[in-house]
Amino acid sequence: MDLTQLELFKAIAEEGSITAAAQRLHRVPSNLTTRIKQLEQELGVDLFIREKLRLRLSPTGWTFLDYTRRILDLVEEARQATSGSEPRGAFSLGSMESTAAVRIPPLLAEFHQRYPKVELDLSTGPSGDMIDGVLSGRLSAAFVDGPLRHPEFEGVELFEEEMLLITAASQPPVTRAQDVNGKSVYGFRQNCSYRRHFEAWFKADMATPGKIFEMESYHGMLACVTAGAGVAMVPRSMLDSMPGSPNVRAYPLCEDFRYLNIWLIWRRGVRSPALGAFIDLVQTAVGHTEPQREAG
Repeated sequence: MDLTQLELFKAIAEEGSITAAAQRLHRVPSNLTTRIKQLEQELGVDLFIREKLRLRLSPTGWTFLDYTRRILDLVEEARQATSGSEPRGAFSLGSMESTAAVRIPPLLAEFHQRYPKVELDLSTGPSGDMIDGVLSGRLSAAFVDGPLRHPEFEGVELFEEEMLLITAASQPPVTRAQDVNGKSVYGFRQNCSYRRHFEAWFKADMATPGKIFEMESYHGMLACVTAGAGVAMVPRSMLDSMPGSPNVRAYPLCEDFRYLNIWLIWRRGVRSPALGAFIDLVQTAVGHTEPQREAG
């Protein structure tokens, strides 16, 4: 087993086909086929499930992909640490949509100006997707709702978000979840920590949301709520940034559910020069000078 085989395996796993991976790596497909068969023979397992036009990772392949990404990340970290040069190379960052839209654009701009040789790639989605991305090695770090109690993570708390219930302007005042018992709810997918928080708010007051409609954006939620179709939970910072915010009523949740903290997390023990530079920049920008803490 060598690093070239690992790089080939990672490309095939991510592309889902020998042909696409060969194009990405500027190699002939037959070379990739031969090297991957050699790797599987050496390991004594099938890393892929062969289908007509695509390759799917086997359960063992998924496990091996996790280790492959870690190994390649560590190799790149070692190269940069010993070269004495400024941070460079790929840096994949994940974030919840509200954080990406409101909190971090100035940070990303400053990071790009300081470290132009870093190829920053930003992905957005629910906290669950971001956590999975960091665990798998697809993301170097991510902004998520915390704290997280997971032995694989390190992280630092950065922002506090105030959570608001938004309703149509025609809705009578809301002081508790019972006041909107049975109302339709607009939120993200089930692996969104904000959605779980919203559902917990209902449950704590022995109330039940009505039908839950899964949306792809806060702007979509705001439009539906404005039309009188239901309620939603939105961070105040996000609501304040949206042009349509005056068209709805906003109410802070009760004290136990009013605030959530946003963390930057990364895998324990994996800290490339680019990640280290980004952590330092973010902590300085938000006024944190204490040592980094474990997430959870």
